[in-house]
Amino acid sequence: MTTTLVPGPARRARRLRGGARRTAVAWLFLAPFTLVFLLYTAIPTVAALGFSLTDLRGADLRTPLAVDFTGLENYLRLFRDETFLRDILNTGLFVAVGVPLTMGIGFALAVALNSGIRRLRGTFRALFFAPVVTNVVAVALIWQYAFNANGTVNEVLGGVGLGGPNWLDDPDLAMPVVILLGIWRNFGTAMVLFLAGLQAIPDDVYEAASLDGAGRWRQLRHITLPLLLPTTLMVSVLLTVFYLQVFDEPYLLTNGGPLGSTESVALYTYRQFGAGEFGMSSAASFVMLVLVCLVSLVQFRLLRPRT
Repeated sequence: MTTTLVPGPARRARRLRGGARRTAVAWLFLAPFTLVFLLYTAIPTVAALGFSLTDLRGADLRTPLAVDFTGLENYLRLFRDETFLRDILNTGLFVAVGVPLTMGIGFALAVALNSGIRRLRGTFRALFFAPVVTNVVAVALIWQYAFNANGTVNEVLGGVGLGGPNWLDDPDLAMPVVILLGIWRNFGTAMVLFLAGLQAIPDDVYEAASLDGAGRWRQLRHITLPLLLPTTLMVSVLLTVFYLQVFDEPYLLTNGGPLGSTESVALYTYRQFGAGEFGMSSAASFVMLVLVCLVSLVQFRLLRPRT
C-alpha cells in the first residue's frame, strides 16, 4: 500500500478552493434574505434619510429637480412644532405606563402558570395569548362601543350606582383607555416569554434553596429574578419598541383625539406623510428611530446580566 503525499502548496490551494466553495454556497442561501432586506429595509431607509434633508413634498414628485437640499431644517422645524413635542410626551407616557404594567401582568401570569396551574397550563396559555393574534380593528370597534357614553363599562358602573363618563371624548380619560388596550393586546407576549424563561430554570436550584430554608419570596428575589434577567431584557426591549411605535390603538380608538391627547409620534408621522410633507415625515421617522435606539441602549446597560 502506497501513500501519495500532496505537496504543501497544493494542499493550501485545495483548502482555498474548498473555502471559496463553502462561501459561495453560504451566500447562495443568504441571497433571498439579503435581496429582501436591501429592497424593503436598507434602500428605503437610506432614501428616507435623504428625503429628511430636503424640502420634498407631494407636489414635487412630478418635478423632482425642484427639490432643494435643506440640511437639518426639517429636524429644527420638528422641535419647534408644539404638536410634535406634545406627541413625544404622549409617546413617553405610553412607554412609561404601558411597559411596566404589561411586564408586571405578564410576569405574574407566567409565575402562576409555572407553579400552580400546571394541568391546564396549555389552555390558559392559549386563552391569555389570544389577544395578541386577535384582529385589532375588530377589537378597537368593541372597545369603542364598551367605553362610549352608553357603553358596557358605564352600564356596569351604573349598576353599582356610579355614573360613568364618556371615556373616549375626555382628554384626561382617553389616554388610560388607549394604554389599557395596548396592555390587553401585549401582556400575552410577555407572559409566554416569561413562562419560557421560568421553565428553563432547573428545579434543582429551587429544591436546594428550600433545603437551605429559603421561602418563596427569597427564592423569587434571589433565584428567579436574577436568572430571568436575559428574558426580562428581551421582553423590555420588545415592549418598549412597540410602545414607542404605537399606532394602531390611538388611530383606531380615538384618531389621536380628543384635542391630540392620545396622538403618538407614529401617528404624527403618518399625518405628515398623508399631507404630502415627505421631508417632514421622514425626519419624524428618524427621530423615532433615534429614540428607539437610545432607549434600547439604556435598557441593555441596566438589564444585562452581570457576570
